[in-house]
Amino acid sequence: MPATTGTEEATARDTYDVVVLGAGPTGENVADRAHALGLSAVIVESELVGGECSYWACMPSKALLRPVTARADARRVPGLLQAAAAPLDSKAVLAHRDAFASHWKDDGQVRWLDSAGIDFVRGRARLDGPRRVVVATGGEGERVLTARHAVAVCTGSRAVLPDLPGLADARPWTSREATSAQSVPPRLAVVGGGVVGVEMATAWQALGSRVTLLVRGGGLLPKMEPFAGELVAESLAEMGATVRTGVSVSAVRREMLNGPATVVLDTGEELVADEILFATGRAPRTDDIGLETVGLEPGSWLETDDTCRVTGVADGWLYAVGDVNHRALLTHQGKYQARIVGAAIAAQAQGTTALDTGRWGAHAATADTAAVPQVVFTDPEAASVGLTAAEAERAGHRTRVVDFDLGSVAGAGLYADGYRGRARMVVDLDRETLLGVTFVGPAVGELLHSATVAVAGEVPVDRLWHAVPAYPTISEVWLRLLETYRG
Repeated sequence: MPATTGTEEATARDTYDVVVLGAGPTGENVADRAHALGLSAVIVESELVGGECSYWACMPSKALLRPVTARADARRVPGLLQAAAAPLDSKAVLAHRDAFASHWKDDGQVRWLDSAGIDFVRGRARLDGPRRVVVATGGEGERVLTARHAVAVCTGSRAVLPDLPGLADARPWTSREATSAQSVPPRLAVVGGGVVGVEMATAWQALGSRVTLLVRGGGLLPKMEPFAGELVAESLAEMGATVRTGVSVSAVRREMLNGPATVVLDTGEELVADEILFATGRAPRTDDIGLETVGLEPGSWLETDDTCRVTGVADGWLYAVGDVNHRALLTHQGKYQARIVGAAIAAQAQGTTALDTGRWGAHAATADTAAVPQVVFTDPEAASVGLTAAEAERAGHRTRVVDFDLGSVAGAGLYADGYRGRARMVVDLDRETLLGVTFVGPAVGELLHSATVAVAGEVPVDRLWHAVPAYPTISEVWLRLLETYRG
């Protein structure tokens, strides 16, 4: 038998069925699902294994917000008001946040990859033509990884800062700084009324900042039902935050390294803050991953079909999963897509099963367009799945919108004195199924999965009538919505 050269050994060692770029939750799930279905997988990451969600988004932000909502709930329960009247212990809250962010160390997640049988390469990955990935590994030089079947781009997204005079020198916060700051700024200006803006305004106001929320549009949470943003805005104002809509920032100044910053509005008015958070959008992390070597534009969102296969690349070997495909920029949707993709790659590789790409098929990410759930962890919480009433109308559906005062449900009254909230379901009159559901109120995030099942399962309204809610729970709102619909 002829001797094997070092080059041949390296080529064999660095050839996998699936190569994954990015070790956030999406990339981890692609690799895990593919491996569970019998394929070999390697994952490449230049930062921390676990990605944005684990260290700068979902986990640290919710760790900051949970003490806020717990105290708010306690203040609404007889017998607890005095006990919950004291300010939050900001040092304890920040330490709690640090623990949930694993102190920005990824040792545990690296160990999980190893236990799951997934190889890991730490370095900066770039595509280098079809099925080929070059990884700059620092002191070790480069490694060339080759994929037998698929490469999955799971590199996520990053915060975008607007092009404003003085902004770069003002060292603004993005979502990363807002979730990882080690002290409470006395004054915080938040620019943007989306999810990051309202969640961070809620957290830092409760921790002791004087927050001013600046929103260009007419209200908060513009992608949800209008009443969601209205109730959240009312609550922020009651907490002591200043909410200003219909205003834009035209410039920013910070004249001293550790001094305050000045925000200049389009009206000419100036506001002074110790820190400024810009929560004004995100862009894909695709600018330096070698897209040009496979005929795609660097820095672009990657267009895919419902299997998350990139449509602009021949032979179907490139997938874009999670934020980079711009289908639904949420961690749980990225993980959902990853499960779809892992199964699709395995089915293609093994050639034993035809792809099931029909609506709600095993290899189609249908929920990305029909049943995306989201919770905004403010006080009150806002939770929604599927289409809003306006989206359903624009899509041409014949609908009926049913609203109910969530505070009038017995379980809500027991949950908190003066409970304020609202529920809405959007009914497709032609099919008698639900197109969308929205809840706003304390603790409604835990109601959302029932709505998600109803929307994704396309459960007929007549069958929902037989899903009996336990009494006295907040879930009884389902019965009240159905009664209202039946008239």
